Amino acid sequence: MEIYSTMSREKEELNTLFEDKIKLFVCGPTVYDDAHIGHGRTYISFDTIKRYLEFKGYSVFYLQNITDIDDKIINRAKESGVDSKLLAKKFEKRFIEDMAALNVKSVNYFARATDHMEEILDQIQRLIDKGFAYVTETGVYFEVAKFKDYGKLANRKIEELETHRIDIDSSKKSPNDFALWKNREAEEFAGEPVWDSPWGKGRPGWHIEDTAITEKYFGPQYDIHGGGLDLIFPHHDSEIAQMEAVSGKEPLVQYWMHTGFLNVSGEKMSKSLGNFITIRDLLKEYSGETFRLFVLATHYRSPIDFSEVSLHQAEKNVARIRNYLQVLDEKINEEFEKGNVSDDIAKLAQLEENELFEELLNFDYYVSSYDALNEGVSEFFKSMDDDFSTPKAIAAIFSFIKQSNKDLNEDNIIIDDLLAIKHWFADISQILGIDFFAKDDETSGDEEELLKIIADVRQKLRAEKQYDLSDEIRDKLVSLGIEVSD
Repeated sequence: MEIYSTMSREKEELNTLFEDKIKLFVCGPTVYDDAHIGHGRTYISFDTIKRYLEFKGYSVFYLQNITDIDDKIINRAKESGVDSKLLAKKFEKRFIEDMAALNVKSVNYFARATDHMEEILDQIQRLIDKGFAYVTETGVYFEVAKFKDYGKLANRKIEELETHRIDIDSSKKSPNDFALWKNREAEEFAGEPVWDSPWGKGRPGWHIEDTAITEKYFGPQYDIHGGGLDLIFPHHDSEIAQMEAVSGKEPLVQYWMHTGFLNVSGEKMSKSLGNFITIRDLLKEYSGETFRLFVLATHYRSPIDFSEVSLHQAEKNVARIRNYLQVLDEKINEEFEKGNVSDDIAKLAQLEENELFEELLNFDYYVSSYDALNEGVSEFFKSMDDDFSTPKAIAAIFSFIKQSNKDLNEDNIIIDDLLAIKHWFADISQILGIDFFAKDDETSGDEEELLKIIADVRQKLRAEKQYDLSDEIRDKLVSLGIEVSD
């Protein structure tokens, strides 16, 4: 399989540092407010990436940091009149809850910055000892000029960076130098959280937290580092400079992966524009599964535009897949009732749901006699192997459903292949993180009656050979997530 690396700007064959093992680090949240849908987009993407890598047979350790000390946290705590530590813990807890609601559950370990102060201080000291960092009255700074490749991830040269610096400090050798340790002994910082260090009481800079954490758990080099596109510069370039400078080894990671921006109705999301949407607000109107499918319908590297229309479409598509699987189960049950099964298959009818899914492994969808299934499976996994192209993989699912509905209606699929289809969709559910086998809320009696009336009308129209009108009604029902077979 191939992965696009931001560093090389091209797709590369996946080669891990250790056979069948992958170390994955993704930049986590700064916990000063509720997570927004942009966070959701990034973490759903990497959750799916991990799920697929594990499906392919890799053992993946997914590490994510929690930035629980930062200017944003301190300022928000002052505004709210609460302790910054309590504020950070509150929003860390809410972040974990939000991720669970989106079925983002594949992170193996969340590492808080404040739990790794020893590692942070040690890495800073080694950078000073090696001549890459220096001490001033305001803190410790990384000397960018000493690292010749600074800016290589963003493809920027040092002399072009002046306009990108926001930390104006006359004690620094260059405006480009970034903070590793911020001295907070002055009276103006009274009440802020501080830690003891050889350079005075203070707290770490943002960039050093990540490399201190990854060095502890992964060592100086690992496989994949992910995050949003906005983190490439200066954050990720600074991480590269810190770790490669202190270890003397390069590259820091084999593959850099970045998710594209999320806009709302064509505009950048911001509180000032009134289009800032938290995950909690989103989930008041839509399910986590709907949002997952919405996210995965766009390639993780591409920009994504959030809109009500797109969310409604994703909602319909989840329902469409679930409706198909209900039809599939009905067809399987029919075959059992007719006795059109071998004795071994007949035993499956006695199994509980979880036991049944274990038995489905015996029905290999890679060697099916059903051509449409072979084609769908091939296209799905070919797409996922191509830099996790979930949009193409999802398109393969719906293309298969369209053909399969016709064949189900004509009884053209044998029981072994029906069970193989169910096996495939069980794997799809696991990979995409969406339980397509869950039953949607039952329709009310009135809704059921209405659907019967519509079905009767369509039957009369077809009897009268008014096929165009009948097909128009069917197409509108399908667009609402109601599967119709003729």
